[in-house]
Amino acid sequence: MCGRFALGLPYGRVVNAVREAHPDLDLDDEWVDQDAFHPRYNVAPRSRSAVVRRRNRYDDDNVDQSQNHAFIQTMKWGLVPHWNKHEDTTLNTINAKAENLVEGGGMWGSIKGRKRCAVLCQGYYEWLKKGKVRLPHYTKHKDNRIMFLAGLYDSVTLEGSTEKLWTFTIVTTDANKQLSWLHDRQPVILSTKAELDTWLNTSSETWSPELSKVVLPYHDVKAPLECYQVPQDVGKVSAESSTFIEPISQRKDGIQAMFAKQALQESKSPSEQSIAGSSKRPTKRTIETIDISDEEDDSPASPKKQKTLDENKSSDDSIHGTDNAISLSPSSPNKERPKNNRVGKVSSPTKSSPKDNKSITQFFAKK
Repeated sequence: MCGRFALGLPYGRVVNAVREAHPDLDLDDEWVDQDAFHPRYNVAPRSRSAVVRRRNRYDDDNVDQSQNHAFIQTMKWGLVPHWNKHEDTTLNTINAKAENLVEGGGMWGSIKGRKRCAVLCQGYYEWLKKGKVRLPHYTKHKDNRIMFLAGLYDSVTLEGSTEKLWTFTIVTTDANKQLSWLHDRQPVILSTKAELDTWLNTSSETWSPELSKVVLPYHDVKAPLECYQVPQDVGKVSAESSTFIEPISQRKDGIQAMFAKQALQESKSPSEQSIAGSSKRPTKRTIETIDISDEEDDSPASPKKQKTLDENKSSDDSIHGTDNAISLSPSSPNKERPKNNRVGKVSSPTKSSPKDNKSITQFFAKK
């Protein structure tokens, strides 16, 4: 099935994208109900979006078949048949199976021959089921061209209303081999100009064998598809973000980015890791550790601090030329402090004793 798609392009870019995909498509400048269109990267059922169609005598007045150009129109997703007087929200008509169109019958019988359209999108979402987890994936044309999905449409004036309600459904078919791992269904993608023309041409008002070929699983090797996992936030109907169509592996704020950094660090050679580690200046950290220990108490270093000393042992040995102890360099005037001395306490200058003071007094008295 197809239950979510993206069309986040503004009005002007949508028109340009259609013309770039098929320059020889006779597309009018007219966009019916343009004001009702709002770009969204998370188009959900019952939302309004853009479709391409041709006029027909059932829905349009004064149709001139000689000027039956294609045009864009905004419609609501979720087809409401023309015979309904009320919009039934319990009716699941967001998708129409291609098999039902080919075989005939059902509710699509009076629509499939004369009310066909192409739903515009940048790509569509599908969820991969892994146990109880559902992971959203996004499928698009690899070259980022706009997608034309086969659709049906209808119009109806509901009871109590004076305006027509235009609605559409997306035709689905069996998934091709490339995407069968993701889901057993996929939307019918009209990738070539010939397929688009065949689908939009409703002049015969019947279903033809050529149309049955159009709705086969996707097989255009000249326009390959690309599929990748996207953020789970797209599952929320009210959520909206341009990041929904970006691979989660490329998001700077994603957990995959964190794993990628970790994998890069682990892939470094031991020599690279050693060089990176040496930049942390272990000697300075060791001296600071000793000072902190002395200021706190006179007891031996705690296990945690002892581990810090041991970790830096080899670095200091190589720097100072010693074999098995952390020491200051020979040129340093500092000497090892007595065991019970505390850092920060400086002995006072030498003072004269009372006896020395008395001798001096006697000396000056004789003078």
